[in-house]
Amino acid sequence: MSFLQTTPPSSPRIAVVIPCYKVTRHILGVISAIGPDVAAIYCVDDACPESSGDLIERQNIDPRVRVVRRVENGGVGAAVLSGYAQAVADGMDVMVKIDGDGQMDPKLLPHFVNPILRGEADYTKGNRFWDLTQIRQMPWLRRVGNLGLSFLAKASTGYWDTFDPTNGYTAIHARVAERLPVDAISKRYFFETDLLFRLNTMRAVVADVPMDAVYGDEESNLSIGKVLGEFALKHLRNLLKRVAYNYYLRDLSIASLELIAAVVLLMGGSVYGGWHWWQAASHQVPSPVGTVVLPAIALVSGLQFLLAFIGYDIAAVPRRALHDALQPK
Repeated sequence: MSFLQTTPPSSPRIAVVIPCYKVTRHILGVISAIGPDVAAIYCVDDACPESSGDLIERQNIDPRVRVVRRVENGGVGAAVLSGYAQAVADGMDVMVKIDGDGQMDPKLLPHFVNPILRGEADYTKGNRFWDLTQIRQMPWLRRVGNLGLSFLAKASTGYWDTFDPTNGYTAIHARVAERLPVDAISKRYFFETDLLFRLNTMRAVVADVPMDAVYGDEESNLSIGKVLGEFALKHLRNLLKRVAYNYYLRDLSIASLELIAAVVLLMGGSVYGGWHWWQAASHQVPSPVGTVVLPAIALVSGLQFLLAFIGYDIAAVPRRALHDALQPK
């Protein structure tokens, strides 16, 4: 793989970050498949019970590899952020995160890096849903779960034109990575989605990269039942934060007023109509026409204001990459 046709004269330094937790069967094969245009490979041993770091140091022959060790297991997010920090400290320009279980083809690295080098994006991520014929390879439970999570993530992150938010094949510019609020980002299974939310608050440009998923003999550590409630609450939290940040704290636009009108009309219409319906039902008398028409008008108007706000929000997805304007810390 080569970046020669798309990179500026000063050749950028590309790094790969690989979280290592129970991937000893695959990690050496993943490292060997990474092409020569990558300057450094950071394997982050996240307190792995299989001693991934020791295995890599003992058997790896690639001089680009550096093992980063974490004292305590912090989850995939903590491992990735540790790798980012070390890569930034070593002067890398773009960091690509891939998993160590062999699901992600290292040959796709240029497709993730090039949009960043061309100034089209600050962060790129894989999308396994672009080819409908390939989706059949995905286990049905993952397929359904990702479809549902993708819709929730669009609302909570503000990136309405991206899909497959839990995809872990990503790339980020170092200037953007070093400004991430590391302490505030979720470190475990919600990491990728929470990172998108943080990027939106920075007004970073995110781009999807079409890819096919590969499923072998790896075992997922994710339990849908355990994280479903947690994910729903975190999506709601991020949605409320994003709306507050973007429409009332950082800026005030027509959409800010539309949302207020929508909330007032929808809540007012529901409370007014519900109260009068209960009063009429309890006394077994017909509801007056006014107590039916008025809340109906309020609800319809509130829905129209809400749709107008959503339309504005979709159009407000960041379009101009910001990493060129950022100075190194």
